[in-house]
Amino acid sequence: MARIVVAGAGAIGASIAYHLSLAEGDHRVTLCERNGVASGGTGRAMGGVRQQFLTAPEVRLARASVRFFAELGPPLFDQVGYLFLATTPEGVEELETRVQVQLELGVPVEDVDPGFAAGLHTEDVLKAVICREDGVADPVGVTKHLVREARSRGIELREYMDARELDADVLVIACGAGSPALASHYEVELPIRPLVRQLVDTRTVEGVPEDLPMIVEAETGFHFRRVGRGLRLAMSEPALRWGEKAEVDETLVADWLERLARRYPPAAGVRVLRSWAGLYDMTPDAHPIIGWVGEGLYAACGFSGHGFMQAPAVGAAVAEELLAGESTSDLSPYRLDRFAANAVFPETLVL
Repeated sequence: MARIVVAGAGAIGASIAYHLSLAEGDHRVTLCERNGVASGGTGRAMGGVRQQFLTAPEVRLARASVRFFAELGPPLFDQVGYLFLATTPEGVEELETRVQVQLELGVPVEDVDPGFAAGLHTEDVLKAVICREDGVADPVGVTKHLVREARSRGIELREYMDARELDADVLVIACGAGSPALASHYEVELPIRPLVRQLVDTRTVEGVPEDLPMIVEAETGFHFRRVGRGLRLAMSEPALRWGEKAEVDETLVADWLERLARRYPPAAGVRVLRSWAGLYDMTPDAHPIIGWVGEGLYAACGFSGHGFMQAPAVGAAVAEELLAGESTSDLSPYRLDRFAANAVFPETLVL
């Protein structure tokens, strides 16, 4: 009997365990987590689910994943769409280039009048596009759902335990920003750096429609979504904060509230409910590392902020490769050795 230990009970690890539980075969699986389920990056995630990437491999993972999310449905996933707004000629040109790529890859993205989103300021918007299949999800809820389903099928969950303490024929490293430390124990170097990112939840904003899309300003990267009766805000930071010190920058919070008031006037003057910081596990090209990295050592990490939304497809592909030796999904773009060969394909649409 093959003993498989999946290290990391975030969305990626939970999805791998879940899909392993669906497969027949002589294998025993343990999902191991140093803390609690979804206690790392997943528990601090924005919760967006989109197909609107710029590179074909990322789009394929996203398209396979969004089908899984759609089957979950509310309250775990609301298919409200991702609405991108361009306010400058340069932004329009870039958005049009993205749309052409996405349409060729089968993403149902379309031009739209942004005025359909009640309360949204659109007088400065020159172009707006939406993919209505995209949406927003509950990262913790989805992950715990996957873990419950996996356990109901015989997967063992070991919380508050170091995976190195367990005997395994295969160790799957799915620890997000903590993956390089675990890999180094086995003398494997993963080119992953932690990047600090933060989010803000507001207090109640009266009149926020339940079907408000994820709103994304194409030029600035500022984006927000509905959470309960309030809004969740995020943005690419002007100065990247590399390192593991996940602290909130209050100056950014103030700036985001001003941006929110301009883009969504009904939220003017809203107060902050909570703000928090977490870590993206960034690779040099913002694509994950998926595949064998050593004897009995398999990596599924470096998702660069996209792990939660890609977790369903990744979990299915990894489980298939672990048990059958290969996957019907093309995982070749994600192998570790691409960095040695300088064969990179940068994903620039990182929110």
